[in-house]
Amino acid sequence: MILGQRTRLRPIEKDDLPHFVKWFADPETRTYLAAYLPFSLSQEEKWYEKNQAAGDLQAWAIDAQPDDTGGHWVHIGSCGFHTIDARSRAGELGIVIGAPEYRGQGYGADAVQTLASFGFYTLNLNRVYLRVFADNARAIRCYEKVGFQLEGRLRQDNYTNGVYRDTLVMGLLRSDWEQPTQ
Repeated sequence: MILGQRTRLRPIEKDDLPHFVKWFADPETRTYLAAYLPFSLSQEEKWYEKNQAAGDLQAWAIDAQPDDTGGHWVHIGSCGFHTIDARSRAGELGIVIGAPEYRGQGYGADAVQTLASFGFYTLNLNRVYLRVFADNARAIRCYEKVGFQLEGRLRQDNYTNGVYRDTLVMGLLRSDWEQPTQ
């Protein structure tokens, strides 16, 4: 388990899978994900079993401890590293706050900050990067708050709801992370 200020990251359990099925069934949630189709429970179970067998899954459940839960942790999403390049010491971060009632409250920023710290100090990464659709203003603000910088734009990279949209590539270097903010 990895503790942040407002969240904790823990290994995904099989009991979490119904949450993912529910969240990914929501078209609004999928609007900002690379996955554009909902997943069935059996598809999620196959994904889970495949990654468990590989033994190197860097995916985490995000739990929040809101003030109104009496101290109980609530599963609100997931995050992790899609890929890790050991030679270049770079990892591609992904996150979803699946529970809509927890979006826009700082839980995502805390989870991203917690995962980036884990990447730099435990996995010894030098660079953490991500891709975000240019129309996802809330996520972009979240990433900028953590310290990610725009590195590039993939023009008309994604087709969703009848329109093409750009994908932004944002990155965070360990040296930037370790510099005191001014």
